[in-house]
Amino acid sequence: MENFFKLKENNTTVATEVTAGITTFLAMSYIIFVNPAILSLSGMPSQAVFLATIFAAAVSTLIIGLFANVPYALAPGMGLNAFFTYTVVFSLGFTWQEALSMVFLCGILNVLLTVTKIRKLLITAIPDSLQHAISAGIGVFIGYVGIKNAGLLSFTIEGNQIISINNAAPDVADLSNGIDTIVANSGTLPALVDFTDPSVLIALFGLALTIALMLKKVKGDILIGIVATTLLAILVGVVDLSAIDFAGNSLSNAFSELSQTFLVIFKPEGLPSLFGDMSRMPLVLMTIFSFSLSDIFDTIGTFIGTGRRSGIFSAEDERALENSSGFSSKMDKALFADSIGTIIGALFGTSNTTTFVESAAGIGAGGRTGLTSVVTAICFLLSAFAAPIISVVPSAATAPALIIVGILMVASFGDINWNDFAEAAPAFFASIFMGLAYSISYGIAAGFIVYGLVKTVQGKARDVHWIIWVSIALFVLNFVIMAMI
Repeated sequence: MENFFKLKENNTTVATEVTAGITTFLAMSYIIFVNPAILSLSGMPSQAVFLATIFAAAVSTLIIGLFANVPYALAPGMGLNAFFTYTVVFSLGFTWQEALSMVFLCGILNVLLTVTKIRKLLITAIPDSLQHAISAGIGVFIGYVGIKNAGLLSFTIEGNQIISINNAAPDVADLSNGIDTIVANSGTLPALVDFTDPSVLIALFGLALTIALMLKKVKGDILIGIVATTLLAILVGVVDLSAIDFAGNSLSNAFSELSQTFLVIFKPEGLPSLFGDMSRMPLVLMTIFSFSLSDIFDTIGTFIGTGRRSGIFSAEDERALENSSGFSSKMDKALFADSIGTIIGALFGTSNTTTFVESAAGIGAGGRTGLTSVVTAICFLLSAFAAPIISVVPSAATAPALIIVGILMVASFGDINWNDFAEAAPAFFASIFMGLAYSISYGIAAGFIVYGLVKTVQGKARDVHWIIWVSIALFVLNFVIMAMI
């Protein structure tokens, strides 16, 4: 194990890696329950998506751990699953089988972009100032996720600010089955809660405890914080053990339903149906493009944001990324493993599988090698049998871990020259937009576009790498497409 994962070389131990792997799993385990809830709205069988989520996450995470020896975990991505359901199926009218087929083709495209070195070329083309901004932006993003999951914010929406309810105009929305989603414009106002909710107080306890453990440099501080906060939540009744459904996720039922999604893309209702009507081809290609663009930049942002600050991707790795051929650097291998993940997910029956930003929780707990990923993958497999137990861990217990990691990562703001407005403006938009737009890829898009504008105004457009200009054009095209569909 020492020789394979190079633990000493990465200044880590088996105990640290195991702790980090469990921490990462707990921070992202919500996807096991949230992904089926979102995708089932498209008509997909919920129990099948439950198993597909677990298997896609476990297999993909195992691949990146063993092949790239980096401590990242993959699972069906939030945002991408919402795009799958609400845009591709609800708005565009594709069946879920056709949508899965497009996810599969997106995975194939991402593999081709990785093998042809376009993705690595993109990473090496990003200037240092934007790389630091992306790193800090990941901190803003994951910290905001933690604050939101802790329940520390409330949002006020005036009636005239609501754009849609259940993906329909407010005056014609079907409310017979309740409200699933509300979309409002920027008139939505955030505010602090009044701290009367017990779960919010539990989250504050967890945050205070984890900060204290961090300051005391207690081994396993983040994991201890999660476990202790969960136990307190059980003791005070925030988590009701009697309400846990031990029969709801029956493995026999889940495996029976999995047959409906596993390899469905190769059945008549999958790829053959997708390409059966050639008049839809422009729309199909635009949708695959949108899937791919978001997937690629989410991953790149996560790798740059977490890998550089923690030292997972060293200066030597970055040089190897620029000069090597094949898969000789950690980043090369990690990008390839990530691109394979989406294909694996589509085969099992779930939306785009991508590198989770919550991997930063395990990295913050000391994870530095692929052993962290292997432990996380094992946890995912075990979760198929222990889903009711895992559901005991409330978001109030994992939210403090994400806030702590956000604090650690915004340190990259210190590497940006804020006195130089030409550097500060793109950095601001790249980092802050990640949190405000709740999207890593949109933050990168904002940073790239402003960077191109700044360089053009300065008369230095030629100094911008051509692939950055191509990326800017693709981002703008994507926004145009999203407006059209």
